[in-house]
Amino acid sequence: MVRLDRLGRSLAELLATVEALRGQGIALLSLEEKIDTSSAAGELIFHVFGAIAHFERRLISERTKDGIAAARARGKLPGRQPLDMSKVHAAIKLVEASISPTEAARQLGIGRSTIYREMRRLGVERPA
Repeated sequence: MVRLDRLGRSLAELLATVEALRGQGIALLSLEEKIDTSSAAGELIFHVFGAIAHFERRLISERTKDGIAAARARGKLPGRQPLDMSKVHAAIKLVEASISPTEAARQLGIGRSTIYREMRRLGVERPA
């Protein structure tokens, strides 16, 4: 394995994975952190690094939540903006008028995949 934090999403999952491997007689060797769980010292270092990685993920999560709360307090709405359905309907009309979905997307400033998705949802076929 190259990096320890790629083995599991949580400390519990990481420990369970290593325990399952150990049950099959497999030791973990992390190339990035230079950890080998075949020895007692390596297993100790593995647990310490796993706990630190879990702590870092929790900090990132808390900071993200705090940032979103602060943005909302300033009146901002974090996240994807709602789809402007008037632009979607205009794009569908352009496609029905033999304009390519790519060109319609470019003219209206919306994503090409949005137009294709809405065409499927509405059952609109591209004119030949």
